[in-house]
Amino acid sequence: MAELSLNRAHSIIRKALAKGREAGFKPLSVVVLDTGGHVKAFEREDGAAPGRFGIAHGKAYGAIMLGMAGRAQMARAEQQAYFMAAVNGVYGGQVVPVPGGVLVRDKRGNIVGAVGVTGDTSDNDVIAAVAGIESVGLTPED
Repeated sequence: MAELSLNRAHSIIRKALAKGREAGFKPLSVVVLDTGGHVKAFEREDGAAPGRFGIAHGKAYGAIMLGMAGRAQMARAEQQAYFMAAVNGVYGGQVVPVPGGVLVRDKRGNIVGAVGVTGDTSDNDVIAAVAGIESVGLTPED
């Protein structure tokens, strides 16, 4: 299975934060998870709320564990709330099914990780995540 390197994880975070600053977003928090749902890297900008790690992590964790990006999770939650409630029970309440949890795919289409961004609107969080992922030559699925 392909692996997302620590260097690439840090690069994704740097570019996502830079995109947020460039666009005038509120302070962001960004987490990168590997394919097992383990934290590869995390940064929280100055001024971001201290509880943002849990939200960023939950967005990315749901994406990697379900193989389903945040937008798809939100649609599923709206259509089948009981399913997402059950999923959250299985994963100890760690899933945050909203946009901002973005799957990371390599050139062959394999999932190599997930990025979770929080701090601004969910749509803006996605913009920052996508910028970070694309900056390292990988493909985002939001």
